[in-house]
Amino acid sequence: MLNLRRSDVGKNHECDLTRNFKCKLKALVARCVGGLFEITSSVPQRIPDYKIAETMSKPPVILIVGMAGSGKTTFVQRLNSHLHTSQKKPYIMNLDPAVRSVPYGVNVDIRDTIDYKQVMKQYKLGPNGGILTSLNLFTTKFDQVMTLLGKRESEVSHILVDTPGQIEIFTWSASGAIITDALAASYPTILAYVIDTPRTSSPATFMSNMLYACSILYKTKLPMILVFNKTDVKDHEFAHTWMLDFEEFQAALRRDDESEEKYMNSLMNSMSLVLEEFYQHLDLVGVSAVSGSGMDDFMTAIEKKVTEYNADYKPMLEAAIRERQQQRDDEKQKSLDRLMADVRVDKATQKEKLKADEDALVVSDIEDHEGILDPDDSSNDDEQQEDVSLEQRYRERVEH
Repeated sequence: MLNLRRSDVGKNHECDLTRNFKCKLKALVARCVGGLFEITSSVPQRIPDYKIAETMSKPPVILIVGMAGSGKTTFVQRLNSHLHTSQKKPYIMNLDPAVRSVPYGVNVDIRDTIDYKQVMKQYKLGPNGGILTSLNLFTTKFDQVMTLLGKRESEVSHILVDTPGQIEIFTWSASGAIITDALAASYPTILAYVIDTPRTSSPATFMSNMLYACSILYKTKLPMILVFNKTDVKDHEFAHTWMLDFEEFQAALRRDDESEEKYMNSLMNSMSLVLEEFYQHLDLVGVSAVSGSGMDDFMTAIEKKVTEYNADYKPMLEAAIRERQQQRDDEKQKSLDRLMADVRVDKATQKEKLKADEDALVVSDIEDHEGILDPDDSSNDDEQQEDVSLEQRYRERVEH
């Protein structure tokens, strides 16, 4: 079970400064040091830095996403069974806090950490808001999940991630992006977009699914496989034909409903032309989570996508992370410069005040308080050394 106690954020080191500076310094240090999650209303606002790891010999991560009712959980069960039959051991994660039970053994289960009903009750949320908040809370400690994966990665062949039934909660939330980025930075990560084949037999629903798949691919920038599930009910070859032959899709569109509004037909015709290039970069497989047919084709597609990830997607992720890290370094340097400028201004102000107090002293005050104004006092040198030491300490703190 993961520990979800809220950690201290931005603890500051004590500085050997006068009391006049401490309050201001603490605020400035908290602003310039950073590097932790900043959580407002349980939503992760800052994505942590992840370094791209060597992924050639690591198990691939399969993120199973899809519309509610498309058969994601049943597909994970069948995939788990298929891998065990092939003498391979998967590592399975369940990220759906609202599911009552799962038909497979889970290694990491969000329900062991987050009580979905208590989250709804405590924050006065509905079902979707409860799922989103639960996922946000779980994500704040996802580094612990990554540690668990790191300890077991040499023992497993694949990492399967079952996502919530409400697809938008994972694909379009900050927490979903954090989880996806964290996994993609450490392991070859592939998206398996599960589609309900019988419900996609209509050109309109087919086009809706393709547009949603396109949006997910654009957002995540990861290899994707279209998994047409429930082929035991309806074969998926019609979808394959529509993706390869624009004229066949047009003919199906005309047959579907003669009374359909003309502008809808025109829109879908235009969309199919736009998506023609998009189809060229996708792998399509038909599977049946009930009978197990098509699972060998799916595993072959996974191997192909792992190679594609290492050749095409990994360099893009590395470039994006280097750019993000450079931006963070620049922000920290600017914050440090502002901090040191403020400290110098406060030091100068205090010196002017001290000098004014000294000018106000009379000779009798000096005689009564002998030793206060010592001409041999080396306070100026100490202050200069203190400034240098202060700047050095904060530069070291920001760099690390």
